[in-house]
Amino acid sequence: MPSMSPSIDDVLAGLAGRFGSLESSTFRGQTRVVVPAGVSFDVLASLKERGFDLLVDVTCVDYLDNRDARHRYGLVYLLASTATNQRLTVRVFVDDPDPTVKSVVPLWSAANWLEREVWDMFGIRFAGHPDLRRLLMPDEFTAHPLRKDYPLQGRGERHNFPVITRDHS
Repeated sequence: MPSMSPSIDDVLAGLAGRFGSLESSTFRGQTRVVVPAGVSFDVLASLKERGFDLLVDVTCVDYLDNRDARHRYGLVYLLASTATNQRLTVRVFVDDPDPTVKSVVPLWSAANWLEREVWDMFGIRFAGHPDLRRLLMPDEFTAHPLRKDYPLQGRGERHNFPVITRDHS
């Protein structure tokens, strides 16, 4: 008889047994769990052991002007199990002045560029990342343009970079 894969509720119960009560919610069949930053790596490692072998995405939300927000930044890890087709969203909140979480590159090598993008655009540090440097913006760029406190017109940075021309001969 084939073994049944654990339900998302079973996975969440297993996490709660190991890490304590975690806030979770489900909307339209999509389950989200909120994890404290201090144990985020351990929770994500546990989820990988429980079959969530695919890191689909890592992104971030800046809640600067959201009156209901308790934290400045919300990291979002989208996980999937290729064996069971289950999906899970893991949310991790961090704050200024030093928004930092442990890198998950040791768990999923795909996190390398995903974490670099979040660092580049939002300024979230990933402790232990093997190569945390700019991915989208020039190395000389000093700001993080997807932060809500970054001005829409920029701070004049574009005038400080060399103009790239194409030879059309």
